[in-house]
This record gives sequence, structure tokens and C-alpha cells, in this order.
Amino acid sequence: MKLVIVTGMSGAGKTVALKMMEDMGYYCVDNLPIPLMEKFARLILDSQGQRSHVAIGMDIRSGEDLSMMEGILDSWRQGSIAYEILFLDASDQVLIKRYKETRRNHPLSGGGRVDQGIRKEREKLAFLKRQADLIIDTSKLLTRELRQELEKIFVEDQKYKNLFVTVLSFGFKYGIPSDADLVFDVRFLPNPFYVEELRARTGEEKAVQDYVAQGGTAEEFLKKLTDMLDFLIPNYVLEGKNQLVIAIGCTGGKHRSVTIANALYGHLKDHQELGLKIEHRDIDNDSKGKK
Repeated sequence: MKLVIVTGMSGAGKTVALKMMEDMGYYCVDNLPIPLMEKFARLILDSQGQRSHVAIGMDIRSGEDLSMMEGILDSWRQGSIAYEILFLDASDQVLIKRYKETRRNHPLSGGGRVDQGIRKEREKLAFLKRQADLIIDTSKLLTRELRQELEKIFVEDQKYKNLFVTVLSFGFKYGIPSDADLVFDVRFLPNPFYVEELRARTGEEKAVQDYVAQGGTAEEFLKKLTDMLDFLIPNYVLEGKNQLVIAIGCTGGKHRSVTIANALYGHLKDHQELGLKIEHRDIDNDSKGKK
């Protein structure tokens, strides 16, 4: 039997994740009272494989019973029940935004502010996050991207290192992305803007990519960049980082940054244990062919 406990911050996508796992063939139970969890797990274990994949959703709604969960997990670890913990998380800013959009109250905020409820929830769920086998930060994930990550883990059975990497191209004239962890300026590379037939095209096209690559500087830069990231990423994983945004910038975010971001994304795809996505923030901002 494969038993997965699906938990995490309210608003981070636990309910959505459970629905997706149900589509993947898991028998899902949400908000089961904690005093019944051990009995439920034993019943499933004794069902002789009738339900081989089970997911149990639990969150802060368990209230005071949540304190019992640590003891239950200890007994399972020492006994015969194998399990994994999937923890869905998101930044405070994203959680606040989601609550404002849905106009719902946080379960711990009462009549107070949402951020206070989030702070209390983080404190109460800290022991589950520490013990989690899988942590997915949904701050920057679309629903389809979350499904892709869950399919990698629970359908394709790929290893997952709890780090989601976003490669982001941007234009400096529109501002450096506020959530960037690493920023690289590629304005030193050949600029297709000054070639009339390339000006309105983008780094998604081979003609632009070939122009940016001329002279070999882009290739040398990519080698140095990927060498550094191959060193950094495992250390970020060891440090417990869950979200990494690598921002690649040129003047307008249309030619050079897109070209290099695509090449970097292609390299990082070899790290199948990472969550990975690419975004071109400003690729359509210059519809008239400005830098």
C-alpha cells in the first residue's frame, strides 16, 4: 500500500492536489478526524490490496487534535505503516492575495487580519513541514503545472528534490522581477534589435538565436552559468530552499534574454528531479519592435 498524507497551508492548493491524485487512481479522503486516522490506515492495510494507493488530506481544520498527529506519525514510523507526507506551501503574499480574491476568511484569523492567521498556521504546521518527504511551493504554479509536478512524482515515480525552479526572461527597462533570486544581465551579447529583419522577431526563433550566438560569447557564458548552477542547485536543496527564480535580463526582454533563458531551461531539463518552468515576462511588450 502507498499512503500519502496531503497537507499544507490553507490556500496553497491541497484540495486541488487531492482531486488530481484521485484522477491518478488514488483513493482520497479529506479532513478525516485525526483520532480516526490510525484506525483508517489499519483498515486499508488489512484490505489485502483492494486500495493500493491512498491519500489522506489533513490541515489546520483539525484544530486541537492536530497535536495528536506527531505521535501517530511516530508510531507509524516505528510500526508497519509506510507513508509519505506531501506538503503544499506558498508565500505569505500569494496566500493573502488568494484569500482576498476569494473573499474567504482564514480559519485561524477569526475577525482579524489574514496575515495573522497565516502566521499562526505556519507555527502549528511547522512539525509537518519538517517531516515532509515532498514540498511543493505553488506560489508561481498554474493548475496545469501543479498537475504536471504531481504526475512526475505519483505517476512517473520520478525522484523529487523539493525545489521548483523558474527560469524567467525580462527586460531591464520594465524593471527587475521583484521575486528573482538570481539575476543575470546579458546585454553584453550581440543585439538583434539593430538588424532590421530581426527587430520584430523574438528569441524563440532560430534566426534570432543564431545572431545572439555569433562569436561564441553566448556559448561561453552559458557554460559558465550552467557550471555555477549545477553547483548551486544541490546546495540550495540541502539548505531546504523550495523555490528558485533565475532571471535573465536584456534591454527589452525580447531577444537576448529569451534566447539565453531557453538555452538554460534546456540544460536544467536534464535535472528531472527538479520542478521546472520557463516564463518570458516581457516578450510581447514591444509590439512595435522597440528594444
